[in-house]
Amino acid sequence: MSDNKPDIPIRIIVKKKGHGGHHGGAWKVAYADFVTAMMALFIVLWIVGQNNSIKQAIASYFKDPTIFIGGSGMHSGISSKPGAPVLFPKEDTKSSNDQLVNAIQNEIKKIKNEMATLTQESKKIEQMVASTPGFEKFKDKIQLSVTEEGMKIELIENKEGLFFDVGSAKIKPETVRLLNLIAKEISTLPNKVIIEGHTDALPYITPGYSNWELSSDRANAARKVLEESGLQKDRIIGIRGYADRFLKHPDKPSDFANRRVAIIVTIPKPSLIVGQGQK
Repeated sequence: MSDNKPDIPIRIIVKKKGHGGHHGGAWKVAYADFVTAMMALFIVLWIVGQNNSIKQAIASYFKDPTIFIGGSGMHSGISSKPGAPVLFPKEDTKSSNDQLVNAIQNEIKKIKNEMATLTQESKKIEQMVASTPGFEKFKDKIQLSVTEEGMKIELIENKEGLFFDVGSAKIKPETVRLLNLIAKEISTLPNKVIIEGHTDALPYITPGYSNWELSSDRANAARKVLEESGLQKDRIIGIRGYADRFLKHPDKPSDFANRRVAIIVTIPKPSLIVGQGQK
């Protein structure tokens, strides 16, 4: 290098390529979306678990937020418009819990009282059947039970066809007498009635007609006799034909004892459903 030329410093420029970690920053956006979605899900689940008054209040808030005033809006629980719902009750948590417990206890008490009444009624029907001349053949073929659903009176067939002609919905004369007795007794109760028909698992041999039709027709035939015998029409709220879907003896699907008609004197469902509020 000549002495007449000044030394020129050599600059080395190193270019660094940016790297935003694993796959850049896109994962942060996806994670934020996920957290937002989960929060929305939790809010929805919380709302579903509330009673109707709170659900209505939340719906009203989103329709018109101005109906709630007092500091923090929704959380204030104070309505600025007449008739607007209060989102959160003024009572403290202990008071609200006590009210819920009392409501549940009252519902349980109602069900127990209903079951006790129907138990007495079932015993009365059993005694009436046992003391009626000509009903001796029904012994052990009329089964009565009481559960939270209500009183169930089951007419269980034998091999020859005790209550109906075999493979038919034609009711036998003695069955009409029996249903007449049952109708007069349960007509004194306010409870609603459901009638179910069941068959065994043997297929019906007539083309175009199956166990579904047979079970439904038998239940409907029993309904007609009950109504003609004095049971109010508006008391019957359901006719159900189950074919062989609910066998009485699942281990013996072809057993004739699976063929039966059940008359259910129902117990009203509780007005308070835990976790769902009042209906």
